[in-house]
Amino acid sequence: MTTDSIRWFWYSSPQTFFPLAGRIARICAVLAVVFGVAGLYTGFFVAPTDATQGEAYRIIYIHVPAAWMSMFLYVVMALWAAIGLAFNTRLSFLMARALAPTGALFTFIALWTGSFWGKPTWGTWWVWDARLTSELILLFLYFGYIALQATIDDRRRADRAGAVLAIVGVVNIPIIYYSVKWWNTLHQGASVSLSQAPSMAATMLTGMLLMALCFWAYSIAVALTRVRAEIAQVG
Repeated sequence: MTTDSIRWFWYSSPQTFFPLAGRIARICAVLAVVFGVAGLYTGFFVAPTDATQGEAYRIIYIHVPAAWMSMFLYVVMALWAAIGLAFNTRLSFLMARALAPTGALFTFIALWTGSFWGKPTWGTWWVWDARLTSELILLFLYFGYIALQATIDDRRRADRAGAVLAIVGVVNIPIIYYSVKWWNTLHQGASVSLSQAPSMAATMLTGMLLMALCFWAYSIAVALTRVRAEIAQVG
């Protein structure tokens, strides 16, 4: 067994992970502020006005990164839950529980800002569009996971039940992502794709990516802070 693998096993213990989580959380909190200030400044003051949507399009600097994070965090939460279910590791379940509130927050922000964007664009606050409906289902999945953790007194049973729900709910993620391709929806297609060049100005893309990094760093900082709080509470 190598030294690196021993160190990873060492940090898999909540007590030894506690100080490392604190250091990472502090670094990520600073990065979140830096990326957030840079992203908002670029998006609201540097990026040009959109030719068709005008100034209303600037909601994308909050909406799109929040939507990305809502899906990404659910997958990561389900992955930690699956690891905990497979290996019965306490830290894995702690990470899954810590990610759920932040994932729910970003899902709510994505839906809320999407409504503000939809009003001037579509003329209505809400439509039962495939993308919007599947994103709403994602919010309910987060709420369901959090509710299971809160209502089941036995921690082991709560972790296992939440893990099953999280893993089953992963099927909704590709539905959200591909909904605009699979169905005829009002929601516009992706402006950023790994398979083709972005369909927006470089400054617009820069602002959006900076905000995505901000939300990512924030998620890590908050999740690790929650994990530390639970470790400290249990002792």
